[in-house]
Amino acid sequence: MIERLSSDGPWEDEFGYSRAVLAGDLALVAGCTATVEGKVVHPGDPYEQTRTAFQIALWSLERLGLTRNDVVRTRMYITRAGDSAEVGRAHGSLFQHVRPAATMVVVAGLIDPRMLVEVEVEAYRRTS
Repeated sequence: MIERLSSDGPWEDEFGYSRAVLAGDLALVAGCTATVEGKVVHPGDPYEQTRTAFQIALWSLERLGLTRNDVVRTRMYITRAGDSAEVGRAHGSLFQHVRPAATMVVVAGLIDPRMLVEVEVEAYRRTS
């Protein structure tokens, strides 16, 4: 069984994707940025942008019946290598006790130049 979740984000319909997909016990959350109600929040602040992006991803998981403790993998795409410490600190503030597998990659840019980070989350529903 596959369940698809929409968040009414500005690009979901136009680009044809779901905010999150639950396929059996595996939940995949599409890339999330610090975009709230169609506006990029916390411009210039990689720490707060990271926390906001992960909070959007965690909200999506909660709507699918999973929690932060179910997260098994995260990915962080950052536009400035110098932001890695702040992005990592934000990740740690949310996942220090969960300790998912994590990847951070520097990319050339994101869809809006005010976006400093985009995150992805994968979670696994525990059946026992």
